[in-house]
Amino acid sequence: QVQLEESGGGSVQAGGSLRLSCVVSGSFFSSRIMAWFRQAPGKEREGVAGIDRSGGLTYYADSVKGRFTISQENGKNTVYLQMNNLKPEDTAMYYCAARSFRLGGGGWSVPAEYNYWGQGTQVTVSS
Repeated sequence: QVQLEESGGGSVQAGGSLRLSCVVSGSFFSSRIMAWFRQAPGKEREGVAGIDRSGGLTYYADSVKGRFTISQENGKNTVYLQMNNLKPEDTAMYYCAARSFRLGGGGWSVPAEYNYWGQGTQVTVSS
C-alpha cells in the first residue's frame, strides 16, 4: 500500500522555475522506483524523470534533460522535481507515480508499469 501526495504546481512565465513535491507513505518496497509523468492536451502521458530511491540512479526524458532534476530528501519520504527554464511546451498535468523494483526493469517511463499514482498537479507555462 502506497499513497502519494503531490504539490507545487502553478502558473509561471517561460524561463521560470517550479519545484514539485511528492510525499510518499506506505511500503518502501512497493515504491522503490518513483517517476514523474505529465500529460498535455492531445498528447499521451509521458515519463519526465525517474529515480531508483535505493541507489539514487536517475533517468530523464530527452526533452527535459539539463532543465529538470529529480531528487529525494527527508529520509527518502519525499521526491522532488526541480523544473528550471520552463517552456510553454512543459505545460501539462504532472503526476507522481511509484512501483516496486524488477530485475531487467527498463520501463521507467512506461505508465502501465506503475501501480500507484498521485492526483496530479497542474503546471502552466506562459510565453
